Amino acid sequence: MIHTYQIITAFMGSLGFSILFNIKGRKIGYAALGGMLAWVIYLLGGFWLSGEMMQYFVSAIIVTFYSEICARIEKTPATTFLTAAIIPLVPGRALYYTMSYAIDGKFGEFAEYGSYTVSIAVAIAAGIMVASSLARVFFALRSYEYRHHLM
Repeated sequence: MIHTYQIITAFMGSLGFSILFNIKGRKIGYAALGGMLAWVIYLLGGFWLSGEMMQYFVSAIIVTFYSEICARIEKTPATTFLTAAIIPLVPGRALYYTMSYAIDGKFGEFAEYGSYTVSIAVAIAAGIMVASSLARVFFALRSYEYRHHLM
């Protein structure tokens, strides 16, 4: 079940980081909506995708495409939107427990949570890389087609 408070919290968290990153004007709203979108896709992915890492991967892909589109609309680098929009996906709880187990000397739990945390980070990074690369190819081809169509 998708919980409304989680979606609102994702929006508010991304909004807070947008303020922290000094994003201004309409861009702050786009960035906060991106964070909300990232979490909605993550939650919906639980219904259709086989595994949590796939949820993170697909959500990162979609929010990166969203950021690339917003970047074209606002004539701003995509990272302006992506840095705040990806915040709800950051594995804060897992990272906290990883570090807590390391400090407490519980190395079995540390290794377990550490590998889980790294897996989430890799899934998010891979999603960003895939989507960013595809977006660059798409927009380059579109620009090339547009320029050659005019000739």
